[in-house]
Amino acid sequence: MITVDVQHYGSSVLVTAGGELDERGGAALGEALDTVALEARDLLVDLHGVPLMDPRGLLHLLEVHRRAECLGLRVLVTGFQPQPQQCMAEIAGISGTGSATGERYPVAGFRRLLEERAHALRDGADFAAGWLPGA
Repeated sequence: MITVDVQHYGSSVLVTAGGELDERGGAALGEALDTVALEARDLLVDLHGVPLMDPRGLLHLLEVHRRAECLGLRVLVTGFQPQPQQCMAEIAGISGTGSATGERYPVAGFRRLLEERAHALRDGADFAAGWLPGA
């Protein structure tokens, strides 16, 4: 289960998530974007409270990012915890722990790579049995 809190500060919006970012959690994150006012210019997504993320949750995060950019918002995602960073590293094919994927996330090319590989993983046989990072 995930909790999503949306706070508006003038032209900036802070979305704070807590809990597991998976299929259901990702959908809740996407719904938060629906509450953003047209006057907003900046979107900050705080993931400090998200200890676990799977590829489906990552796909939702990437979709929120893309939708926000289409609305003309500048997007900053912050607070990636170790397991979500490891999830992104495994999907991107980056070996080893501490790969600083949270720092790479702002790069559009890295997000595209993550999206392509997460879609492939979701559509592949590995996902049918369930995917758990590090398993």
